[in-house]
Amino acid sequence: MKDEQRRRPPMSESVRGFGVALATPTGPGEALFARARSPWVRWLPYGVAFVLVATLLPVTITVLVHEYHVNGALAGALGTAQAAPLLLAVSRPLRAWWVIFAADVVGGFVMLAADHSDGLPWPWTPMAVVGYLFLMLALGLREARRALVGVWLATGAAGAVFELVSPERPGGGVTVLLFVLSGILLLLTATLRGRGEAERRLVEQETISEAERSRRTLLEERTRIARELHDVVAHHMSVITVQADSAPYRIPELPDAAREEFASIAAGARESLAEMRRLLAVLRSDGTDGERAPQPGLDRVQQLVEATVRAGVPAELSMAAGLGDTVELSPAVDLSAYRIVQEALANVVRHAPGAATRVSVRADDEGWLHILVVNGPAEERGSPLEGGTGTGHGLVGMRERVRLTGGSLDTGPLPDGGFRVAARLPTRTADS
Repeated sequence: MKDEQRRRPPMSESVRGFGVALATPTGPGEALFARARSPWVRWLPYGVAFVLVATLLPVTITVLVHEYHVNGALAGALGTAQAAPLLLAVSRPLRAWWVIFAADVVGGFVMLAADHSDGLPWPWTPMAVVGYLFLMLALGLREARRALVGVWLATGAAGAVFELVSPERPGGGVTVLLFVLSGILLLLTATLRGRGEAERRLVEQETISEAERSRRTLLEERTRIARELHDVVAHHMSVITVQADSAPYRIPELPDAAREEFASIAAGARESLAEMRRLLAVLRSDGTDGERAPQPGLDRVQQLVEATVRAGVPAELSMAAGLGDTVELSPAVDLSAYRIVQEALANVVRHAPGAATRVSVRADDEGWLHILVVNGPAEERGSPLEGGTGTGHGLVGMRERVRLTGGSLDTGPLPDGGFRVAARLPTRTADS
């Protein structure tokens, strides 16, 4: 028994807690329904409050003067204090309650002292009851539960005080009515608000969970792609490298031109294998720690064109010597330019073998890098690669790189059967 008494908070602490709750409004003063999507819903509380004030203010003053025989100036002050704060209740209901509650209590004592008011509703007039119930709606939609309980208890305590002061006065049943109705409205609105907040938190949690699932799926897909690339591609690239390196030793009396060709194949295979391993390092992690080796740039475009020529495509390059050194390029733009040229030439080799190809890379004075790759129609008619539709991933990759750097891309077929890839990239990106 003593332990239970120790666990229960003292009565003074409970009263102090209600006092703090009544003195501390919840929220930054945001209007009711301010987050609603419809503008009509957002303005609805203001409209209702304005109609109530415009109706209750003159009616309250008139009733106090003519029915309760209250002095005109005093009736005007009481009517204003009881009705006008309803506009404040839209955004700060707890502060409005303090004003209206004090005005109602003062009005009760004023009507108690007034002459010829026996038989009339007391201590709350019908207009005060209507305004007070609207105030309960605003409080229930905004304030904490402890504050709502404090408001309800204060309402009942004020009514009890008036009953004790004048128990024989008729018309006092309005205190019980207001006490019951205010409690019902506070309970209903607080319940609806709690349900809405729970639904909103549930939606937020579902959104976070969906994002986490998407992120986990992405990481799993990266890991799967990395395994497949390693299992399928790395082995074959290694075999090509070994075969090309060992060809001069396995094939006797190999011409010098063939030796050079095999050496070029081996070098290209090793470079491709190294790039693939760097890509795998990125796919197998959630960051870019695998990118430690220098990335290719415009200084290696000449090698791309030479490799394309060796593949049987007559390609020529128009680019100022040392363009990447004379023009300051961000690493992202330098790498994107190289990849765009690389993918465009790869498309020519796949879909237009033997087509004359022209590659142009230049920078203008306005801070833009222009890349143009134009090829004519395929000369090797009947080739299985000619006119192939492909997957379209190459052009998608180009567009994504151009978009990320803030440039533009224009691709499309030419009237003579060729194809054109034109990209414009800023020499400096926003984050460089």
